[in-house]
Amino acid sequence: MNRLFSLLLLLITFPLLVQCQSSPESSSESEPDETLSLGIEQLLNEERHLVEGKRLGIITNHSALLDGEHIVDLIHRDPDLEITALFGPEHGIRGTADAGEPVDHGVDEETGIPVYSLYGEHRRPTPEMLEDVDVLLFDIQDVGARYYTYVITMGRSMISAAEAGIPFIVLDRPNPLGGEKIEGHIREDQYQSGIGMYPTPITHGMTAGELAQMILGEGWHEGLEGLELHVVAMEGWTRDMIWGDTGLEWVAPSPNLPDIESTYVYPGTCLFEGTRASEGRGTYEPFIQVGSPFVDSEAVAAELNSRNLPGVRFQPVTFVPESIDGMSKEPKLLGEHVHGVKLEVLDANLMEPTAMGVHLLDAFYNELPNEEKENFFIERGIQIRTGNDHVHESIVAGTSMVEILDWQEDVESFRTQREPYLIYP
Repeated sequence: MNRLFSLLLLLITFPLLVQCQSSPESSSESEPDETLSLGIEQLLNEERHLVEGKRLGIITNHSALLDGEHIVDLIHRDPDLEITALFGPEHGIRGTADAGEPVDHGVDEETGIPVYSLYGEHRRPTPEMLEDVDVLLFDIQDVGARYYTYVITMGRSMISAAEAGIPFIVLDRPNPLGGEKIEGHIREDQYQSGIGMYPTPITHGMTAGELAQMILGEGWHEGLEGLELHVVAMEGWTRDMIWGDTGLEWVAPSPNLPDIESTYVYPGTCLFEGTRASEGRGTYEPFIQVGSPFVDSEAVAAELNSRNLPGVRFQPVTFVPESIDGMSKEPKLLGEHVHGVKLEVLDANLMEPTAMGVHLLDAFYNELPNEEKENFFIERGIQIRTGNDHVHESIVAGTSMVEILDWQEDVESFRTQREPYLIYP
């Protein structure tokens, strides 16, 4: 009788146990996408006709990987493909140069192929550099923020391809922030710069390939007339996917974005580059922590947490920026004790990084002693990042955050403008 009762009990409870264990609602983690195919993979498998029998120039860096292998190595060993020139953007082809540090010409040690710098005397390929090139390819991981320089290198290089009469191919990769997150004012014309070339909001929700199509279609550079542009699109990526949904390993596209958390917050905390406070360079957690010698970290953290910003929490922190080879040799506030906050990303989907960054600026400014407030913002440095005078002038004037973050009209305008250039659903 006892054995029969036990058997009946097992038959009743087993389906319930299985249901509980397999219920998708029981997991808060996104399942990585296993069907995602990057542009480089599509080129090698489906679009080889674009490059076979051609002499290839490739604009790339260490982030252009497929299953852990670099695009240059993949193509170099392919018997039907030939690379004749490589082009390195900011941080160099191996990604080791500091932000803003000029990069020299050289030779790729792995393949012996000439490497031309696009972050030194020249910011785009010259006719001489393209003498032995039939097709120019671009494959670099972007981060989805207006002031990140790789897509600016892409746009400038499109001019060179047009002038040389050769095709330009973009091998597409995901926008780590997804394709739906658009924040910030559209950059005003007087604040066009090398870190704000195109009139987009701070986050634009586009891939590099989509932006290339928009640069061409909107005529954002002179000299693009007649350019033969090809975007080798990804398979399996959709606009609602952030990096954590892709199943891809994060490879730092530049030294100070070492992990995906720093990339998620970068559109906001990079605004601190336009101030005399620290954006965390000179530490091993850049952009995840920001600070100033003149604030109370406990007070700033408490103020920011009281604002209940979605998807993020702030912890008080003190750090001392130091010289770090390969990351930041001469950071701001070198050797000083800096007080501020460390960001904890709770939900990257919910987080609004640009709005969060403006809240950070506001909280820090209001916590400063009066004698330090006048020196907090760097003239023009803050404008070319926010894209206007409005943000920092409003903070100084004590304007409400609702009024400072009044970019919805710009966002909707840009959303409509970008629509013809979108590739992914």
